[in-house]
Amino acid sequence: MALSIRRRQPTPAVRGVAGPARVDVRTKNLTKRLRPGDVAVIDHADLDRVSAEALVAVGPAAVVNASASISGRYPNLGPRILLDAGIPVLDAAGPEVMRIRDGEPVLLDGDTLWSGAEAVATGRPLDAAAVEADMQEARAGLAVQIEAFAANTMEFIHKERDLLLDGVGVPPIRTRIEGRHCLIVVRGYHYREDLQTLRPYIREYRPVLIGVDGGADALLEAGHRPDLIVGDMDSVSDAALRCGAEIVVHAYRDGRAPGLGRVEALGLVPVLFPAAGTSEDVAMLLADDCGAELIVAVGTHVTLVEFLDKGRDGQASTFLTRLRVGGKLVDAKGVSRLYRARIPGGLLLTMLLVGLLALFAAVASTPTGQAWLQVLAAHWDDLWSALVGTFT
Repeated sequence: MALSIRRRQPTPAVRGVAGPARVDVRTKNLTKRLRPGDVAVIDHADLDRVSAEALVAVGPAAVVNASASISGRYPNLGPRILLDAGIPVLDAAGPEVMRIRDGEPVLLDGDTLWSGAEAVATGRPLDAAAVEADMQEARAGLAVQIEAFAANTMEFIHKERDLLLDGVGVPPIRTRIEGRHCLIVVRGYHYREDLQTLRPYIREYRPVLIGVDGGADALLEAGHRPDLIVGDMDSVSDAALRCGAEIVVHAYRDGRAPGLGRVEALGLVPVLFPAAGTSEDVAMLLADDCGAELIVAVGTHVTLVEFLDKGRDGQASTFLTRLRVGGKLVDAKGVSRLYRARIPGGLLLTMLLVGLLALFAAVASTPTGQAWLQVLAAHWDDLWSALVGTFT
């Protein structure tokens, strides 16, 4: 391991955090093989909320970030989430830390990461006070990001005006969407809770289920099979791709589609959708152009901070896509507040009659019940005779 090192034994009086290092430049790939007690070594500037929650769900012993977890670009929530979960964070450890061998035993001691007797990286240990100070600076610079966001929005309008305004370039698909509800699932904020809340809605309306990349796995985990999988195929599992859903590969405008080879290697024949922007934009535009009556979004990006949290300039396209889709689009949290499972009046009456019949059958099957019914029948005859006598 060609690292610039300095030799010093870690101070015995300081309790360190030890474990095998798991190294990956892409945090979402790392979380797939990370195990509790591992030391996660990442290179993730502006650690976002979704990535931090994925790390917390695994439970690493510590997180070492080669980059600054809060660069000051915007107030991202990832570092605070890790600290609130009790996970130590060594920040800005430098690019050399990414050269640690995967699985190599390491020890995080204060501001230093050790491999045996070798100090392989030095960084900045994060605590609540440091994170709050960084967040304050980031909030002060948010206006710059709003200006950049507006510029990216105008650039996207220039590139995709035909797609946004007229639907030009939307490919034909075999999945029937016309006149139906569509549920688009992105593995974003609170997607598990939202899917759980929407179970009655899914059961009653049976919407077209569209998984955006890893959103397809989220649907399968919740017990639903996706009808469509849309995305660049970088975070969806092979099992989800083989589940029988129609696959739409998001391609670049020049026709390049990095995910196409992976899908074809599984023996599947996808549909190509060349478009700028993000895969969740592609899913929304596809559902809208195919005539969806309502589009329900789970885990998608809504606020400016969420757009910036995604870490892509192309998130401006999501803002415009939401304007394009218009009143068809409903956020899952709104549905969970507004929707209540309906029980038709006819079904309630049928249930009542079935209950009464069951009670009658139970009473009539016992000697005591039979005697009681005979007495009730005699009283009914007397009452009927009295009523007939009154009116005649």
